[in-house]
Amino acid sequence: MKQYIRKADIILLIVLVIAGLAASAALSMSRSAAGSDARVIIESGGELYATYPLSEDRTVIVPSPQEGVSAADVPDDSRPASEQFTHYNVVTVSGGKVSVSEASCKNQVCVHHGEISQGGESIVCLPNRLVVRIDPGSSGEGGGYDSVTS
Repeated sequence: MKQYIRKADIILLIVLVIAGLAASAALSMSRSAAGSDARVIIESGGELYATYPLSEDRTVIVPSPQEGVSAADVPDDSRPASEQFTHYNVVTVSGGKVSVSEASCKNQVCVHHGEISQGGESIVCLPNRLVVRIDPGSSGEGGGYDSVTS
């Protein structure tokens, strides 16, 4: 009877599992929560709507471009967004995490997406043409060249 699994195969499997776990731990540590200079970038209709520090808690009403309202024209009153606009998103920054807490779109994918906190992550609402993303700042993530060719 042939022996298909040898002692060397088991050792190789254990070494590969340990190497994979070590690489996973190293990547998760290097991609820890975004630094203190991380910024939340909100784009509406392909244009920059606003930029806020990730470290400051706030709630922002972002009207869809079809509303024809700029960031400076959004009133700072206590009325709900649904009473102010027909097409909108409410972006919430809290505890170093960002989420879309309310939206006027039918499918609510952006609301169900959940929170983001890592540099490079994003939330997109296609019906309202909204993109919310985190720029890691100078925490060392991204921003450099991937490769150089000649």
